[in-house]
Amino acid sequence: MQVKETQNEGLKRGYQMTLPAADLAAMVDQKLKEAQPEVEMKGFRKGKVPMAMLKKQFGPRIMGDAMQDSVDNAIREHLEQSGDRPAVQPKVEMENGEGWKEGDDVVVNVSYELLPEIPEVDLSKLKLDRLTVKAEDEAVTEALENLAKNAVSYEDKRKGSKAAKDDQVVIDFKGSVDGELFEGGTGEDYPLVLGSGSFIPGFEDQLIGAKAGEELEVKVTFPEDYGHKALAGKDAVFATTVKAVKKPVEAKIDDELAKRFGAESLDKLKEQITERLEAEYQGASRAVMKRALLDQLDEQVKFDLPEVLVEAEAGQIAHQLYHEEHPDDHGHNHGEIEPTDEHKKLAERRVRLGLLLAEIGQKAEVKVSDQEFTQAVMMQARNFPGQERAFFEFIQQNPQAQQQLRAPLFEDKVVDHIADQAEVTEKTVTKDELEKAVEALDEL
Repeated sequence: MQVKETQNEGLKRGYQMTLPAADLAAMVDQKLKEAQPEVEMKGFRKGKVPMAMLKKQFGPRIMGDAMQDSVDNAIREHLEQSGDRPAVQPKVEMENGEGWKEGDDVVVNVSYELLPEIPEVDLSKLKLDRLTVKAEDEAVTEALENLAKNAVSYEDKRKGSKAAKDDQVVIDFKGSVDGELFEGGTGEDYPLVLGSGSFIPGFEDQLIGAKAGEELEVKVTFPEDYGHKALAGKDAVFATTVKAVKKPVEAKIDDELAKRFGAESLDKLKEQITERLEAEYQGASRAVMKRALLDQLDEQVKFDLPEVLVEAEAGQIAHQLYHEEHPDDHGHNHGEIEPTDEHKKLAERRVRLGLLLAEIGQKAEVKVSDQEFTQAVMMQARNFPGQERAFFEFIQQNPQAQQQLRAPLFEDKVVDHIADQAEVTEKTVTKDELEKAVEALDEL
């Protein structure tokens, strides 16, 4: 295979590779000779099929395999000799593909972009703040009060009392459209909190003022986008009987409340809440420090970026933002989405930091252990209740999905490694100050 350089500009490389026709023919003959002893054909004994017939029967396919093997081997040998590290799979185009015929040389053009040389970074010069927040009594009390609200119970109101917003009514109902009962429109002893918005719009409002024992007709119109197409936009009448009217009673903050949430006592529940709050604060603090770390690296370290990686990342960003702005468009028939200059700028940052973190992690021999990976898979599996086993099997059989799970784990471990080398100042702040720092992350 003859190799001629056609481009050497920045990170871009191009080569023309020529496989002489005689070499290709020799490879085909060699492959046919190797296969001949095992070939069976009608009219011939095994291994006795003439070479001419083998070439006629199998030659075109063998020719294609020989071409592919030759090009693959040439690219592999070239990369080994040059030490080049392509950013993505090299692009291979056959120059004389359409007009090629047996007896012609095979000429292919190979092009790729190199991964850049990553400069050394003195991590000890990075200056970071680690924000620390203690769970104050007020925050613990607020959390307890929220738990008490969520543990609300209902007790019967005084006889003859009217139902008000936030009250619970226990009802029987039968829904009909055009005088016909419809599937799913009937219920008995249904506890409905007025103002919860859990029923069709307008239903709950018509029960405000109702009394226990009262029978009434509730008239509503199903929304145009209602999930059941047969009912969408239809007028309906619900024959409703109010069996009880109950008022909300907030739970007391005591040992009984603690037991309802799995704690031995109120003091133990307070301890659990304190630990949970401080874990949340620690996670938020880490996110703030990570952003500061990445900002400093992005500012201090500059190097050329492979255009192919930047373009791919910009395209993904543009596509993701499009769907965030158009949540109702679940398909991919929206045509090509052209990345903006802002998308490209963000893509350059992501690619630069991704390559830099990968280089730092490789040199520091950062690894994601099997135990860490399995734990991450288990965490993700919780998002698919009842389908955990199928999710595990999907991950096991899909290397790309495995990489998507490993990548953030690896990045976080590299960030921790960098933080260990940096100058970190512990800084105690209030909850409000931490929240402002987290809010600022979305503004950048």
